Amino acid sequence: MHETPRSAAAVAALFELPFADLLYQAQTVHRAHFDPNQVQLSTLLSIKTGGCPEDCGYCPQSRRHGTAVADEPIMDLPSVLEAARRARAAGATRFCMGAAWRGPKQKDLEPVLAMVREVKALGLETCATLGLLRDGQAEQLKEAGLDYYNHNLDSAPEFYGEVITTRDYQDRLDTLSRVRSVGLNVCCGGIVGMGEARSQRAGLIAQLAALEPQPESVPINLLVRVEGTPLADVQALDPLEFVRTVAVARICLPKSHVRLSAGREAMSDELQALCFLAGANSIFYGDKLFTTGNPEADRDRALFERLGITPAQAVAP
Repeated sequence: MHETPRSAAAVAALFELPFADLLYQAQTVHRAHFDPNQVQLSTLLSIKTGGCPEDCGYCPQSRRHGTAVADEPIMDLPSVLEAARRARAAGATRFCMGAAWRGPKQKDLEPVLAMVREVKALGLETCATLGLLRDGQAEQLKEAGLDYYNHNLDSAPEFYGEVITTRDYQDRLDTLSRVRSVGLNVCCGGIVGMGEARSQRAGLIAQLAALEPQPESVPINLLVRVEGTPLADVQALDPLEFVRTVAVARICLPKSHVRLSAGREAMSDELQALCFLAGANSIFYGDKLFTTGNPEADRDRALFERLGITPAQAVAP
C-alpha cells in the first residue's frame, strides 16, 4: 500500500484521477481496514435549537439569518432519553446530541452531562457537538461518559473566511486539541458544496488527514441550501464530485469511519450506493438531522437490503 497522501498537492492529485481508478483505489483502501458490507449507524438529536450567535453562512440556526428555525430552549432529560431509546430500537449504535451554542457556559453544560450519563447507561455510544470548549469542559464530558466529541473544520483554511467570520480556524483546532488531550474520540469533518473550488475541497481533506491522530469519524456533509441563509442560492455540487470527495477522504483517512451526513435526504439510492462503493461506511440514521430532513429509517433499511449491507454492531470506542 502506498503512503497515505496528506499534503494538499497529493490530495488534489487524487481528485484528478479518472473516476473508475479513484473508486478502485478507495475501495482497495477501504477493504484493507473495514468490512466493505457494513455501515455504522448514528442518530443525531438537536437538544438545543436555534439562536446561535455565530454567522456560519450555511446554518439555519444562526440568529443572524432570517430562516424559519425558531429558538428553542434545551430539551428536558426525559425527552432526550425517549429519543435515545427510539434510536436504539431502530438500530443506531451511537447517539449524538447537538446544541446551537458558540460554546457552552457551565450552566449549559450541567444538563448535558446528565444526558450523557443517562444515554450511556442505555448502552449507546455517546457523542456531543456543543461548539467551542473552554478549559476543563472536555474533562467533565469525559468523566460523564462521553465517547466522541464532534467539532468540524467545515472547510479548507483558505476558504473558511468566506463562510464564517465570528470564529477562526485556530478556535476549532484548539477545541479539537482539548478533546484529544483528555482521551476523547474525535468526530471531525466538513461541508462541501458551499461554492468552494476543487482545490479547496482537497485542502479540507488535507487538513483532516494532518490531524494527529486522525479523527475516528469523518462526517462529509453536502450543503443543504436553506432559504434565508447566505448560501441559499449557491450552485449545487455535481453529485459525482461529491462521490469523488468521499473516495478521496477514504484514501487519505484509511482507518476513519467516513460518514454520509447532511444532504443525504436529497441523494438518490444510486448516489448513496456509489458513496458506499467509494468508502463511506457510516450514516446519520433517522428522520431528522438537526433542523433539516434525513432519509426515513425504512428507506435506509430497504437500501441496505438491496445492497447487501448490514448495520455494524456497537463496539466499545
